[in-house]
Amino acid sequence: MMEPVSPSGRHKFLADVMLGSLARWLRILGYDTCYDNQVDDEDLIARCCADNRIALTRDRRLTQRKALKRSLFITSDNLGEQLREVLAFTGDHVDDRPILTRCLECNSTLQGVTRSAVRALVPSYVYRTQLRFRRCPECNRVYWAGTHRKRMMERIDRLLNSDSEASTT
Repeated sequence: MMEPVSPSGRHKFLADVMLGSLARWLRILGYDTCYDNQVDDEDLIARCCADNRIALTRDRRLTQRKALKRSLFITSDNLGEQLREVLAFTGDHVDDRPILTRCLECNSTLQGVTRSAVRALVPSYVYRTQLRFRRCPECNRVYWAGTHRKRMMERIDRLLNSDSEASTT
């Protein structure tokens, strides 16, 4: 396994079909993480090579394919352990990550928008109580720092500091 190097110094991933939960939580942590639950091995390899991505996989045989230049074999089926494996690989700490800067659905980088731009897109209570919003330029989902952000951060803390949460949650 080679240590990844990218011009931006950031790691870009493509998670295989077995790692959908990991992909979502990596996006929460701000990692550029593509995921397609329909991608086969050949397409995954081609996309990793074309986009300079590191394949995340639980398939040992996939990591041994010569065409796949960079990969990380995820040994655990526990989500918390999987996150710790990726963070160990990157050398990052959660405190250093730009949390909730990517769309959880399509992986695009979120953009700040004015409140008035999302008035018709969010519940009235949210509009009244929130001052800052971000929107995905691809799928138009709107994000704000509500109580769910605190719950996500608490879950990240539990995932990274406990062995008890399974990958299916």
